[in-house]
Parts: sequence; C-alpha cells; structure tokens
Amino acid sequence: YSFSATTSSEVQDLFIIDKNSGEVRTDGELDFEKVQSYDLEIEARDKGTPPLSGHCSVELQVLDVND
Repeated sequence: YSFSATTSSEVQDLFIIDKNSGEVRTDGELDFEKVQSYDLEIEARDKGTPPLSGHCSVELQVLDVND
C-alpha cells in the first residue's frame, strides 16, 4: 500500500500508511480551522509477475473538538 502519485506531499506528511496492512494513521496535527476534510488516494500493488494494482479514495473528515 502507498499513496497515489496524485496525493500532494503536504497531505502525505500528515498521514502514514502501513505498507503491509494498508492501515492509515495520522502523523501530524490536523487543524479543523485550516482543512475540514482530506481526500487520500491509496494504491495497492501485489508481488505477482506482472504485479497487479488497485486504487481507492479515502475521505477523512476532521471534527472540531476543542470548540
């Protein structure tokens, strides 16, 4: 699993993808006042010959919990 080439580097700096399981976690602080949602383009590729790949879009909404 990895980010698609279309996912901006700013978004990639905020999230981590486990290469084996595909689990997505935050790696930076998310600020509701700056961005209320993120659209992550994820790609999965197997180790076959030739390798097959698939993709999906993950939409994350940030909740404003401090107000």
